[in-house]
Amino acid sequence: MSKYLVIVESPAKVKTIKKFLGTNYTVVASNGHIRDLPKSTMGVDVEHDFEPKYITIRGKGEKVAELRKAAKKADKVYLATDPDREGEAISWHLAAALKLDDKKMRRITFNEITKSAVKTALKNPRGIDMNLVDAQQTRRILDRMVGYSISPVLWQKVKRGLSAGRVQSVALRIICDREEEINTFIPEEYWTLEVSLIPEGNTKPIIAKLSAYKDNKIEIKNQEEMDKVLGELVKAQYVVSAIKKGERIKKAPLPFTTSTLQQEASKQLNFSTQKTMRIAQQLYEGVDIKGSGTVGLISYLRTDSTRISEEADAFAREFIMEQYGSEYLMEAPQSKKNDNKIQDAHEAIRPTNISLTPVKVKEDLTRDQFRLYQLIWKRFTASRMSSARYATVSVKIAAGDYTFTSAASKLEFDGFMSVYSEDDDKEGKENNTLVKKIEENTKFVCEKVEPKQHFTQPQPHYTEASLVKTLEELGIGRPSTYAPTISTIIARRYITKENKNLYVTELGEIVNEIMKTAFPVIVDSSFTANLESLLDSVGAGDVQWKTVVRNFYPDLDEAVKNASLTLEKIKIEDEVTDVKCEECGKNMVIKYGPHGKFLACPGFPDCRFTKPYYEKTGIACPKCGSEVVIKKTKKGRRYFGCENNPECEFMSWQKPLDKKCPVCGAYMVEKGSKAVCSGENCGYVEALVRQED
Repeated sequence: MSKYLVIVESPAKVKTIKKFLGTNYTVVASNGHIRDLPKSTMGVDVEHDFEPKYITIRGKGEKVAELRKAAKKADKVYLATDPDREGEAISWHLAAALKLDDKKMRRITFNEITKSAVKTALKNPRGIDMNLVDAQQTRRILDRMVGYSISPVLWQKVKRGLSAGRVQSVALRIICDREEEINTFIPEEYWTLEVSLIPEGNTKPIIAKLSAYKDNKIEIKNQEEMDKVLGELVKAQYVVSAIKKGERIKKAPLPFTTSTLQQEASKQLNFSTQKTMRIAQQLYEGVDIKGSGTVGLISYLRTDSTRISEEADAFAREFIMEQYGSEYLMEAPQSKKNDNKIQDAHEAIRPTNISLTPVKVKEDLTRDQFRLYQLIWKRFTASRMSSARYATVSVKIAAGDYTFTSAASKLEFDGFMSVYSEDDDKEGKENNTLVKKIEENTKFVCEKVEPKQHFTQPQPHYTEASLVKTLEELGIGRPSTYAPTISTIIARRYITKENKNLYVTELGEIVNEIMKTAFPVIVDSSFTANLESLLDSVGAGDVQWKTVVRNFYPDLDEAVKNASLTLEKIKIEDEVTDVKCEECGKNMVIKYGPHGKFLACPGFPDCRFTKPYYEKTGIACPKCGSEVVIKKTKKGRRYFGCENNPECEFMSWQKPLDKKCPVCGAYMVEKGSKAVCSGENCGYVEALVRQED
């Protein structure tokens, strides 16, 4: 009979860990949490100092009985759940549910699932860290309070199935604010000038850009200003006035944190945050490798630290020395400055064995596992390598009072880039050879002048990668929460994803407006970041968890009561339309569903006929003259289209106006308080004159 019982979270880990331990050990899985707050009620006793009421999760009764039976037979029970707050809380719940006494139960953690890591953990067991448990418990209770208090208010407003979350609501607001910026952005015209110059004694031209006028930076705002510049350059002589040669160093990247892994996997592999975490979990828990059995390929995947253990660093340096040579070895590993947003509880994400190169394990991995492992392996290896070096040349060319510049760079030593490179590492080389040969006072013949009109662009729509970066910079959420936060607001249809970009749906706009109006503190990013900092303080043992909850709840409760009173007055009623039901002839009504508005027969449930609702704008279609209506894409993003679709294909993301551009004749669109021409190369803008009701 086994003397020792090891309890992990997932069945996948059981297989990996079993092979490291002898017959004295039995390894079993809890399959995640076994206890939680009840779904039917808030589960927090506000009247008795916010005591949480935990119950066994439905369907987990048999698992608890099975674990209890195994624990009774064992001399010692090791709780080996994940090495973070969530894992600590699962161990605490296990100890309570299995009725384990402190003498029999010990907690062990490991940052990677390798033989040495597991064996070391077993030699250094400890008790449960109640500070970490309390930090997780506080997050859970705060989230439950927000969700179970505010969601009923949303039901009053939009009538069905909506819910609010503490971090999700802030993420939604961030996306909505960006959407508003984009929609109200007014493009500004500007011009650039490039010249193609042939040096004396050459036939191959170089390209130079206009940069200054009388040694001051030049900005050309319209064609009139550009024509003036071109007129003054007609007789100008182009001569090299200065040459600057130098060296540019590109430092090796830091190893991955959860956030940077999610960002790079999105950019380079087109993975969603959820997919990245799912595959990283598989690599962490273990994959069957021929000749080695089940192997955990990467270290723990939820981390905000770039720190690497001395042992892993030593192995990496030895590997780089053997494979690439001493010149490719970084002298002293760089580190990121720690700030108060970083917990630094775990190492950065890295391969558990750097000698298991992606090529060696490729046949044993799925395509997606291989691509993510290769990304992690390359990034970690590169982080221990020397910088890349570029030789740079910058040439200033005088043309009367104007100055043009032409710059080039050449990779002299690839360093870490022999292993890992990002998109912005790709250097243009078309001018390299020629610019390097140019000397001071060289004269040029101007072969071609290319003035170009441009318009300033708004901030881009958020992608999952850029949203994670913003959340991290603002201190909102932690490594374990980024992916679930984004997945939740997509699942609730508050936002939709198209070609990587995140767009707000009509439903998301409504919920965000309610939250901003009734619960401004909840959706304030500074307040949420401050709460995250308080949770870290609870985890460090500096703040009592009930202090955080006691301070948080009264303001939330008051806001909910006020919102219930004020929002009831603007409760959305079914609006009767003049559209007849095709089944029974009754006037159909406008209702709200998970996807927004739709037309339904008021005779429900006797008549269940429904049809899409297109809100009329009263604006004539610029293409065919029929009416423009508000429509939605399949994923819920709003746009303006012709009611005669598909016969007429007109569509616009901005609201069109009954007005033509006086410059180019294209239709105008509404952007905030301005009317803007829809023509790509026009840029005409005027104040929007609104009709008074």
